[in-house]
Amino acid sequence: RKQKGSTLQIVIKMARLALALALLVGSAYGFVRVPTMPKAMRMMSQLDMARESVMAGNWKMNPDSLEEAVALAKSVADASEASPGASAVFVPFPYLGPVGDALKGSKVGLGAQDCYTEAKGAFTGAVSMGMLKSSGVTHCLAGHSERRTVFGEDDEIIAKKVRTILDAGLVCILCVGELKEEYELGLNKEICAIQLAKCLTDVTEEEL
Repeated sequence: RKQKGSTLQIVIKMARLALALALLVGSAYGFVRVPTMPKAMRMMSQLDMARESVMAGNWKMNPDSLEEAVALAKSVADASEASPGASAVFVPFPYLGPVGDALKGSKVGLGAQDCYTEAKGAFTGAVSMGMLKSSGVTHCLAGHSERRTVFGEDDEIIAKKVRTILDAGLVCILCVGELKEEYELGLNKEICAIQLAKCLTDVTEEEL
């Protein structure tokens, strides 16, 4: 048993080293144009002391009806009056307009769960930043775990979405995180650092 445990620890350490080297070497030779992992973590550590806390709720593919969505939005708006800091709700596309109306006059931001990187064109099912802004959206998610695992979005696509959201003048909430298997191997910090570095490729420290 001791031998198996020792072997697992060696595998974990090798995996961590491989991830770090993949990021650092790729960046150095131009295969991956990203800030180094230490820089990414340093940037986020510095910002921890200065940024405002945000309480945000992602409704995912809920609720079932527009009536329920509006009622929930009104409840959130009422509850937000007694809560400190900023807040936002990320609602399904069909509910954006009515929920936005229900949130008017409150301090709750209206958020979209996703966006597309093109402004217009033959992209069936996609939603542009112009459409979102005209609907009153102030926040937008990028890189949610379900967009990664269910819809196959990688860090390159997510980085483009981050840039698109920021260029439109909206607040971007970038989601990062490891899979269950990666967590069990103790790779959560390395995975998050790599995702941060790759998804923030074109983002300046000032924009963070």
